[in-house]
Amino acid sequence: MFTAVRSGHLAAVLGLVDLLGIPRGTKAFRTGITHMSLNLTVVILFAINFAVRAGQDYEKASVFGFVLSLIGLALLGASGWLGGKLAYRYGVRVADEQTQREGFTGR
Repeated sequence: MFTAVRSGHLAAVLGLVDLLGIPRGTKAFRTGITHMSLNLTVVILFAINFAVRAGQDYEKASVFGFVLSLIGLALLGASGWLGGKLAYRYGVRVADEQTQREGFTGR
């Protein structure tokens, strides 16, 4: 679990660095803010979910915890889609064409 938490922190820091490199007032920046907000919401939802389920008996499933999981997963999916849009449509943190071309040469 601690490795996943550390990886999440690293991804958040690098994502913030990427976000700060996007010009303000652009579609890409607004998409990045939405992506970040959804990710923070997901973290909060799963922290609440953990707290709700932590003291429960494993044989009794919590309906509230299950609903929180479904909402969190739906938001995470939407955030992932926005992250893909940032990279593949807007080219955020993607190498320029010359650098990409150099990666496909035979040398």
